Amino acid sequence: MRKTVFKKLEAQGLIANYNRYRKNLPPKLPEKVYIWDETLREGVQTPTVYLTYVEKVKLAKMLDETGVFVIDVGFPALSEEEKNDVRKIANESFQQARLAASARTSKSDIDACLQCGIKEILVVTPFNGLNLQYRLKMSKEQVLAKTFEAIEYAKKHGATVNFVLEDASRTPIEEILQIFETAIKAGADRLVIADTVGFLRPLSMRYLIAHIREGITKIAKRDVPLSVHCHNDFGLATANTLAAVEEGVTNLHTCVAGFGERAGVASMEEVAVALELLYDIDTGLDLKKLYRLAQLAEKAFALPVPLHKPIVGENVFSYEAEEHIQGMIAHPMIYEPFPPEIIERQTTFYFGRQTAREIVEQYLNMAGIKSTPMQINEIIRKIRSMQESTDKGGAQMTFYQIKKLMKELRRGLPEEEFWKIVEQVTKQKPKFQSI
Repeated sequence: MRKTVFKKLEAQGLIANYNRYRKNLPPKLPEKVYIWDETLREGVQTPTVYLTYVEKVKLAKMLDETGVFVIDVGFPALSEEEKNDVRKIANESFQQARLAASARTSKSDIDACLQCGIKEILVVTPFNGLNLQYRLKMSKEQVLAKTFEAIEYAKKHGATVNFVLEDASRTPIEEILQIFETAIKAGADRLVIADTVGFLRPLSMRYLIAHIREGITKIAKRDVPLSVHCHNDFGLATANTLAAVEEGVTNLHTCVAGFGERAGVASMEEVAVALELLYDIDTGLDLKKLYRLAQLAEKAFALPVPLHKPIVGENVFSYEAEEHIQGMIAHPMIYEPFPPEIIERQTTFYFGRQTAREIVEQYLNMAGIKSTPMQINEIIRKIRSMQESTDKGGAQMTFYQIKKLMKELRRGLPEEEFWKIVEQVTKQKPKFQSI
């Protein structure tokens, strides 16, 4: 259905599809991609979000049902509680998805993953000057040595290793290739390019991927699988992920509904539906489950998915303007980019001040209801009076009360309360200003 609906309209000469023009098809475009889900690791870094074990398992199970290739189930070295959750999830049964976990470049982090029964490990480190000087406080040689040691150690214990270069999008290419060469020599199975602060433009992403692949081929004398992890700080995470695919990248990190730290990361549903419908690329996902998956994540995170969120937002298939409803009645594809049934959704019409007489008449005729001009006038009057009689001030007050309640629901521990606890325990006050 998803492909034939467009092809039929094209064949009839009713629409043009520039996505199918040969000149617009990148030569390195793959036939299939593999969706990695980071919701249980990256997603839970959304400020103040906390998931219970039951919520994690429900999400993991539905991700598996949806057809996700790999699920990153957490960071075992973070805490004993996190480690226990990862271990228990690893003991659950999954039909399709492989389970992975994240680690820094240390044997103890690798051990934490292995002790949970995890055999797919993402080993993460940055390598640019900013991180070396202010965060790691290490030399390049030290980071290269730790990276080699961690990857080699994981490989000796039978793990599949994905080396994640954090902040790769702001790291000089020669330094990217330097640490990637170390990772390859240590036995890394896949290399992950992370746009950690969402700093790239799509053309910049294509440039970076092309030069990294060219450099790696010279170093390794073979193709090494590449993956991308794109953040959404400039609203470009999905676009950058698609740009990477246009350069042949097949392993894509995403989160349900784009959850994640700060502005989040590439949305699974946006990436998957775009690839399936705009590129005709197989993602391995059951698109019909994406909307329910987003609703499940929304409930677990206690964070509302924005109404205008592409693909899964409540307003995506909703209409009220007269010309839009008339167009939809004439043919749904006039204002819908794809049939909502593809993701198990449906079109919704709203009636209000913008509802015209013609729309009411059309609706009554379609329903086989006969009416007089006076009856139609009365219907329109009642529709408009219901909206006009709404207490706008009261509605706004309720809205802000809900916002306040939502803020309280997701309230973490503010910095000032942290210092109060410190003072209670240590009987000392901090001698510096807060960050």
